[in-house]
Amino acid sequence: MTHALGAGLGFKPDFAEDALAACHAGLWFEVHPENYLVAGGPRLALLEAVRAVHPLSLHGVSASLGGPGPIDAGHLRRFAALADRLQPALISEHLAWSRFGGAYAPDLLPLPRSTEALHRVAANIGRLQDALRRRVAIENPSHYLRLAHDWDEVEFLHELVRRTGCGLLVDVNNVVVSAANIGLDATAWIDAIDGAAVMEVHIAGHRADADPASGLLIDSHDAPVAPRVWTLLERLTARIGPKPTLLERDSDLPPFAELIAERGRAQAVLDAVARAQEVPA
Repeated sequence: MTHALGAGLGFKPDFAEDALAACHAGLWFEVHPENYLVAGGPRLALLEAVRAVHPLSLHGVSASLGGPGPIDAGHLRRFAALADRLQPALISEHLAWSRFGGAYAPDLLPLPRSTEALHRVAANIGRLQDALRRRVAIENPSHYLRLAHDWDEVEFLHELVRRTGCGLLVDVNNVVVSAANIGLDATAWIDAIDGAAVMEVHIAGHRADADPASGLLIDSHDAPVAPRVWTLLERLTARIGPKPTLLERDSDLPPFAELIAERGRAQAVLDAVARAQEVPA
């Protein structure tokens, strides 16, 4: 199936019928593979039905690339089996950790960007790419507290690309959230990232922390995309060209028509840049 990836949506079974019937140019769907690491059954059958109509992306959340040890071998086998079965258009994972001492935390935890961590993450990316037999895009995390780092984040990501051949997933909302929480310069971050390494872009909504005293923004995926995120998406796309761009919405789901309309705004950004970059005959 040939299908140019434009703006996509995170797939939710809540709107499965609408997703199967949708026929918007460039539309694709992304899922967390951890929800489908099974040998069969209705959940996987539904995903295969979507895959028959639209391209899929697998967006991992539990490989624990930044953890103290190698990726869990059982997880790698199941992940690879799912990828072989679905042949997704893209696969991605997070620059984060979630496993330690045999325990698993259902969260994407930050890591200090030391040279030791660089070696460890690069080794785990190598294991992941070897198991999947394909290039994987690595996503920049959201930050909620200042840690002691030896490496600038963009430089750390670029070095991972150089050492492993991986790609990058630029989550623009994560950049905006981190800018508010730890004083990151969001515009400088967006301007510095190597466009040649970017395989995918994410946008999403965020919200203020329930405790006003914290002053934090939370990468909640439960609201429309914020104006600042749209501005930086336009800036990034104008510089590096259109990339597959995913609208993430994980809770407080609006009607599918509203999601498609917001996704259409992202598609319009991609289309406008594509038209501007066309070389006259």
